[in-house]
Amino acid sequence: MDPILLLDPRAGTVPQDVSNQSLEPFEADATVHLVGFDPAVACEIDALITSVGLRTRSHAHLGAFAIAERPAGAGCVLVRARSALTGVMDALTRLLRNPGVPPMVVVADRADVRMAVLAMKAGAIDFLEHPLRDHDVLEALGRALRIDHARRLAEGPRQAWQARFAGLTPRERQVMLQVARGRLNKQIAGDLGLSEVTVKVHRASAMRKMGARTLADLVRMADAVTCGSELGAQDHLEAPSPRITVHAVPVPR
Repeated sequence: MDPILLLDPRAGTVPQDVSNQSLEPFEADATVHLVGFDPAVACEIDALITSVGLRTRSHAHLGAFAIAERPAGAGCVLVRARSALTGVMDALTRLLRNPGVPPMVVVADRADVRMAVLAMKAGAIDFLEHPLRDHDVLEALGRALRIDHARRLAEGPRQAWQARFAGLTPRERQVMLQVARGRLNKQIAGDLGLSEVTVKVHRASAMRKMGARTLADLVRMADAVTCGSELGAQDHLEAPSPRITVHAVPVPR
């Protein structure tokens, strides 16, 4: 069994009445995932977390958590790392590369600088060591839930913008991305082989479909929908070459 104490006896303090702590509205549907803890220890931590109104789910290891269905609400992960040499950090790093994975708090047996450094490099937002204290656990989990909530708020508009962007015509997408790069209508017209009037029409149509009221709105939306993707580069590469008019030149006799 893991030697976990939910209150450090050396602290010389009495556990606070955590049941009186109030939840933020978004925390009412939040879930804390407990990963890698022995069943008895998981029960103790579960009692602490549920005492403040949060829900928990237990997973035997990171692999089980990775394939488990996760609730739609905000969430975070409290993961047990037994040794920096067991591959836990490698697994954690791979897992945190996936979008949508909740923020993670790593728990280790003892003060271990190397473990703490590896945990942070892997993408964990916090590192706790045994013996655990109620306040430290709840504070770390609260911070993780706030981070996840903020991420979800930011992802909401981005997903809507991506759906709208997908509804644009290829020309409208090209013009929108060129505008977001700071290109003038005349320059875009030259790049795409269009007239300035046509560029203005595509630009106005893109703004209307995206719901952008200002150029700044359109730029922000373009940044969001192309973040971490190759959309911008693809649209540039797929843009047709400018039209070239060849004039016949009389050959001197």
